[in-house]
Amino acid sequence: MLNKIEVAKNSYCVGKIDDRDVPFHRLMLTKGTTYNAYLLDTDKATLIDTVDISFGMEFVKHLETIMDLQKLQYVVINHVEPDHAGAIGALMNKAKNAIIVTTELGKKFLIGMFKIKEDRFHIIRDGETLDIGGKTLQFFETPFLHTEETMVTYCIEDKILYPCDQFSTHIANYELFNDLAKEDITEDFKVYYKLIMHPHRPYVRAMIDKIKNLEINMICPSHGYVLRKDVQKYIDLYDELSQVELSTDKKALIVFSSMTGNTSKVAQGIKEGLVEMGVETNVVNIKSADLNTILDLAKEASAIIIGSSTKYGDMIGNIEDTIKEIIKLDLSEKLVTAFGSYGWSGEAIEIINDYLRNTNATLLDTSYMIKATGDDHIKLPLRVNFAPEEQMKAQCVDTGIAIGELLVK
Repeated sequence: MLNKIEVAKNSYCVGKIDDRDVPFHRLMLTKGTTYNAYLLDTDKATLIDTVDISFGMEFVKHLETIMDLQKLQYVVINHVEPDHAGAIGALMNKAKNAIIVTTELGKKFLIGMFKIKEDRFHIIRDGETLDIGGKTLQFFETPFLHTEETMVTYCIEDKILYPCDQFSTHIANYELFNDLAKEDITEDFKVYYKLIMHPHRPYVRAMIDKIKNLEINMICPSHGYVLRKDVQKYIDLYDELSQVELSTDKKALIVFSSMTGNTSKVAQGIKEGLVEMGVETNVVNIKSADLNTILDLAKEASAIIIGSSTKYGDMIGNIEDTIKEIIKLDLSEKLVTAFGSYGWSGEAIEIINDYLRNTNATLLDTSYMIKATGDDHIKLPLRVNFAPEEQMKAQCVDTGIAIGELLVK
């Protein structure tokens, strides 16, 4: 464990160096990693993140040697994965007066993981500040970087950003600061971005927009080096690497049949997301297009997205005849998925999905999206109960963005 390495006045890194070959997200970290936790020794002593669950008890015992845990007032959890929040259960048993500061989803996940009582949480809202007695923390929600509950913490007085996984490197080191590194860490920084953050590029763009007006003199991430030299260089790298290269040659076809117009609204939402990613998208209601036109568009498309309303447990119109013709095509280089609006059980969506599953195309379903992107907020096939309300409209657009991201990668 690190013994209070000062990063700013009354602020210290107290994490753990893990110099093994570390299994991580189906990878092996041959350079090891660090789990950086930060102790802000203010009037209301605050800890920002903890360490991997494997070292939870060791971490808590170490903290007891450098402070009175009864004086710990806040524990900020930016991200609840076990390599960051792994010590929280043991810590909260010892630090009886501590309150966990996190997002609403963070609270839900931590209660599920560690059975922590409801009254031991302070839930932040985006942009909210917290006075910790001599320093002021500001919090920004950064969902899907790289899980849904993630946030970042900014210390206003120190001008330090504590971004958890963001801006990290997987390197076990004892120098801590990037200006003391024995070699240039730029490539390691880029590799980390590519492996962890790149699948979430649209959300990286949103994060950069949130922090762009902050004066940041130092970045204290949860893995690897603290960035205190050329800080803007690393922010600019995230900006550069997350630029969406809008597609100029990818096309998508959305073909659907709608009973009351709700499935049509879902189709338009998916199209909006695809177009945002630069994917030329044709939306075809089978009521107003002939089969040959649909088949010609399907041959040109890199993604085919088929939807139907459900009536009496089945698809409506002649969408099934259209599907039977589409699946006769060579779909081996294409992405396919299903969607629809429904009132009760939505069988039509699942029937379409069954047809698509039995082709040589790549079927986009929830399982595929989790493995491809690392999060589970895109649910496929996309099922919308009745008309898409505001939250569901956003989900339709997000689905289009996610499919577009797969196409342009």
